[in-house]
Amino acid sequence: MAEAAETQETPSAAACRWSRHLATLLMGVALLLGLVQLPAAPAARAESSSSRPVDVSVHTLTPAAPKQDDTVTVSGSVTNNGGSTVTDAHVGLRVGSQINSRVDADETGSRSAGAEGSEIGKHTQKIDKLPPGAARDFSISLPAKDLDISKDGVYQLGVSLSGRTADAGFERVLGHAQTLLTWQPSAVEGKKTQLTFLWPLISATHLTARTESDQQQTPIFPNDDLAAELAPGGRLQQLVALGKDLPITWVIDPDLLATVEAMTKSYRVSGPDGRTTPGRGQAVAKQWLSQLQNAVAGDQVVALPFGDPDLASLAHHGKDVPGSLSHLQSATELASTTVDTILGVKPRTDFAWPVDGAVDSSIIDVATSAGAHNVIARSDSFRDRTSYSPTAARQIGSGNTAVVADARMSTGFQGDLVRAGEYSLAVQRFVAQTLLVNRQAPDNERSIVVAPQRMPTGSQAQAMAAGIKALSDNRWTQPVNLGDAAAAKPDPEANQQVPGTGSYPDRLREQELTTKAFQEIQKTQATLDGFKVILTSQDRVVTPFGSAIMREMSTSWRGDRKDAAEFREAVQSYLYGLTRRVELIKKSDVTLSGRSATIPMTVHNGLLQGIEGLHLVLESSQTNRLQVDRSQPVKINGGQNQSVKFETRANANGPVRVTARLYTAEGQPYGDPVVFTVHVTSITPMVLLVIAGGVLLLVLAGLRIYIKRKRSAARAEGGRPGADGDGPENGGPGDDRPARPGDPAPDTGSHDTEPSGSGEKVER
Repeated sequence: MAEAAETQETPSAAACRWSRHLATLLMGVALLLGLVQLPAAPAARAESSSSRPVDVSVHTLTPAAPKQDDTVTVSGSVTNNGGSTVTDAHVGLRVGSQINSRVDADETGSRSAGAEGSEIGKHTQKIDKLPPGAARDFSISLPAKDLDISKDGVYQLGVSLSGRTADAGFERVLGHAQTLLTWQPSAVEGKKTQLTFLWPLISATHLTARTESDQQQTPIFPNDDLAAELAPGGRLQQLVALGKDLPITWVIDPDLLATVEAMTKSYRVSGPDGRTTPGRGQAVAKQWLSQLQNAVAGDQVVALPFGDPDLASLAHHGKDVPGSLSHLQSATELASTTVDTILGVKPRTDFAWPVDGAVDSSIIDVATSAGAHNVIARSDSFRDRTSYSPTAARQIGSGNTAVVADARMSTGFQGDLVRAGEYSLAVQRFVAQTLLVNRQAPDNERSIVVAPQRMPTGSQAQAMAAGIKALSDNRWTQPVNLGDAAAAKPDPEANQQVPGTGSYPDRLREQELTTKAFQEIQKTQATLDGFKVILTSQDRVVTPFGSAIMREMSTSWRGDRKDAAEFREAVQSYLYGLTRRVELIKKSDVTLSGRSATIPMTVHNGLLQGIEGLHLVLESSQTNRLQVDRSQPVKINGGQNQSVKFETRANANGPVRVTARLYTAEGQPYGDPVVFTVHVTSITPMVLLVIAGGVLLLVLAGLRIYIKRKRSAARAEGGRPGADGDGPENGGPGDDRPARPGDPAPDTGSHDTEPSGSGEKVER
């Protein structure tokens, strides 16, 4: 009963109970919604840049290093990569914390960085509704003083897009990007950093030794790609146009100048079928050389050895092949004359530049062996333990100087800078790095060198130029040329120890020319040496092939061993083909029918120029049977033949193998030998003696018969049988005794007693 009473309730109590249940249910729903929704806003505000739906890209920041009274303009674009439309959006600027480390400066700009600092509220730009996939440009300008920076240095400058999306009704940062702001409104109070920027004019190999068979030796290019680089907007044209007004040191491969100079005249381009067509780059080649001559006027020009030989490959592989290092000396000598002739300036040729500035002791030895006493290295090869970046020049012994370029600045313009965001960030990083270097030791005057990649693209060159121009007012840097940088007083705290051979980077070693490559190069050189000694105009062959051999050692072949091997093979094959144009004409077998005769040999000269200094030698395999005059000189005008005659003497009958071969004045064989057989059928003196003896016996026998017949006739005329001399016993007509064995018969035939005449050669 008690249990029934506890469960029984009045209508009013039931209503209260249901009210309590409904309240509890509503509170639970509210709590559940709170658990889902309340943390959502903090999570969105804390999300990383990589998860933000909007991509922000900073295209320009001008000026790169503003002054107090400048107007700063930041422009770029925003792109909605998310799935929701962005509304109520705007782009704002945020000045972040100061950067004091060069490492931190390199890391600034990472997409994973979060928004830092407060937004400069009155300088924003509203963005229209941004659907998924849509992009909008922005540009914000403000007085530099509104940045509210009180201390000189390098700062993070953030650009963020804030707005709303359908999944979050509140405003939040949906995209963020960072760049660097270098703030040094006035000149530094301490020492300025002396800055040297190398401006390389280097290209891949474009010219072989192949020419047309004419007096002008019209060059044949494998393609016309270089014309595109020289044309307006081309890579090389941009480098010259940009470098003209910059405080730089030109670093030039003379091979590029020689190649472009060849294009200013008539040239041909080889097609896929082997046929050649006229080149079309004469006009742009002439224009480019004229622009370069004007651009380098008054600037220092450093000429690399002709062809830009790979010093590391020579040191690690080439020095083991005899004669390889001699090419470096020749390339250095040719560099000076080439630049002086084409540009009209005297270049510095005492600088060597190994690939990426990576050096070891063997590279230093090779680099300085041809007269270069300054080696351009890099700080990631010469590693310092100082807390600052020391002066570039280092004394490394034997009167040589290592000019150690700053690795961070030298590599700062690599990569794909076609995208505006990457381009802008590279410029800002470079400018920031120069100020950070100065602030490391503001009271020490230091010389810093920047050695960028050898062949910068057009966009990379534009970024390099923008970075240099940003320093044009010399607030903390002072431009100097490479010669002055090399002569600067070395820092005693800097590392002057040349790295050992084991320190050379593996990634670079894998790209080097092999020992086999240098052996092939020396084979071509040996062929050229053996060919030039017979030429009356050696320069027509030595100049193009000597240059081609230097090109075979170029750094431009790194990472492209297949094309490098094909280039070497093409040069050797073409040279060998020229040597084969001077040859002996093949000869058929010869018959000699006398004691002596003349054997003519024909030498063909298919070259346009004359040849001399050759001797043609005939060698008999059996001198006891056939003797031959051993040697005859050969001198032939271009495009003609020469018949060389050799006297022979036959001693015995039979076949004799004779070898004809050309030799140089030094006794070296030239070309292939010609072998033929001489069949000797001459009559020897013993045979003639036997024949003469037989003829004499016949004459004597005939004379005896004649005398006997005369006597018999005389006795018959006496008319008396039995008279003296007519009897049978005396052998008269009445003598009927039989003939004695051995009596000679009557000579009724005719006999030629003259000796055989001299034999004659039977030719094919």
